[in-house]
Amino acid sequence: MTVAEQLRLEQTAFVAAVAGELTDFLTARQSVMSAISPDIDPIMGSISNLVTGGKRLRALMCYWGWRGAGGSASAQDVVTAGSALELFQAAALIHDDIIDRSDTRRGGPSVHRRFSQLHTSQGWALDGERFGHAAAILTGDLCLSFSEEAFTEIGEHAAAGSRARLIFNLMRAEVMAGQYLDILEEVAGPVRDRAGAVSRAQSIIRFKSAKYSTEHPLALGGALAGAPNELLRGYSAFALPLGEAFQLRDDVLGVFGDPVTTGKPAGDDLREGKRTVLVALAMDQATPEESAFIDVKLGSQQLEAADVTEIRRIIVDCGALHATEVLIGEFGAAAFAALEELPLDELPKTALRKLAEVTVSRAS
Repeated sequence: MTVAEQLRLEQTAFVAAVAGELTDFLTARQSVMSAISPDIDPIMGSISNLVTGGKRLRALMCYWGWRGAGGSASAQDVVTAGSALELFQAAALIHDDIIDRSDTRRGGPSVHRRFSQLHTSQGWALDGERFGHAAAILTGDLCLSFSEEAFTEIGEHAAAGSRARLIFNLMRAEVMAGQYLDILEEVAGPVRDRAGAVSRAQSIIRFKSAKYSTEHPLALGGALAGAPNELLRGYSAFALPLGEAFQLRDDVLGVFGDPVTTGKPAGDDLREGKRTVLVALAMDQATPEESAFIDVKLGSQQLEAADVTEIRRIIVDCGALHATEVLIGEFGAAAFAALEELPLDELPKTALRKLAEVTVSRAS
């Protein structure tokens, strides 16, 4: 069997195992929640919908971190860890969509929008939007609780004080800190210090997304398999720049991506007011008039198609898009160089290389 064939079989088996674990986990919790009240079923349905499908990037990074550190294929510990990561990702998406006022997720209504629609369809009293937000917050909180519960099921290798537990806890705390810095930047960034906007945006993507998308999941798998500190440091040297390239690519897609591919309306990041590295570079490199135009239009829910087109033009003409692509290339190159230095067998190294290639070069 070739390395490519083994990789495909092993990765397919792992993804299927994670899907099965999530189904079993949520089915068991469904029974508990339904016993409280059948009215809670929409909450459980929302969680199940979000953890079904997706790219499984975090779970796969965890798996190959595990395999690279000598963990056996299809072991239960790494399957359970992958499931916990998927539940955490779902919780983060639910809350992120509320924060960003995003009505779509993967081509359909976001969770808070689904609950608002439920309110309308049932003809319930009071404010449907407020109900949608409140219900989605609680859904995200329950999903966070499930993530913790799932991770605890690993047992002694994820117990308090273990390296894996420390990584899992740090990952969750950093995402929350990064989210706060993100919303702070939206309201205070341009006012307090326009010159530092690019560096702040880079810091935000590191803690809000890059670390928990790639670095921590990879290290988590390694720690569960008993990886030495030197290997975990090597994992970080590879996965952190990869995660930063991943988020920068996501930011480009949020402005220039095809809605059919991204599952979100064209220019949705602009309506949400995201002050990404791409936007920060544009405001720094554009003319004062163009920068002011972006500043006024960014975050407007009434942003028209013509405004999106104009902001895109400014981003391209001032060189911000090119500069972002250069950064993606630099981070990607750093990741691939670090990967080559990792003392891994051919199979996990090939798997991580392929994950990195897909992550850096996602199509619009």
